[in-house]
Amino acid sequence: MLTNLRRISVIEAISYFALLIATILKWARDAEIGVTILGPIHGVLYLVFAAMILRHRTQLGWPWTKALQALVIGSLPVGGFWLDQKWLAPLQNPV
Repeated sequence: MLTNLRRISVIEAISYFALLIATILKWARDAEIGVTILGPIHGVLYLVFAAMILRHRTQLGWPWTKALQALVIGSLPVGGFWLDQKWLAPLQNPV
């Protein structure tokens, strides 16, 4: 479960960056196709990420407040990477 959550966190963050690049291209070159394709993909990935956080929060040992914080952090451009490294990786490899 934790490995899959870490993967979706990073994949969602990568899709966010790809969507940001597509958005810049849309504005700069009137190339809307990237946003048209990547927007829904990113949306679905974020929903999967959110569902996994909410479904497994008790297994992670997180109260609702931390789960909600994870959802907010995950909605930021580098949030998925940050969550993976700061909150999820230590759970997989405790010191």
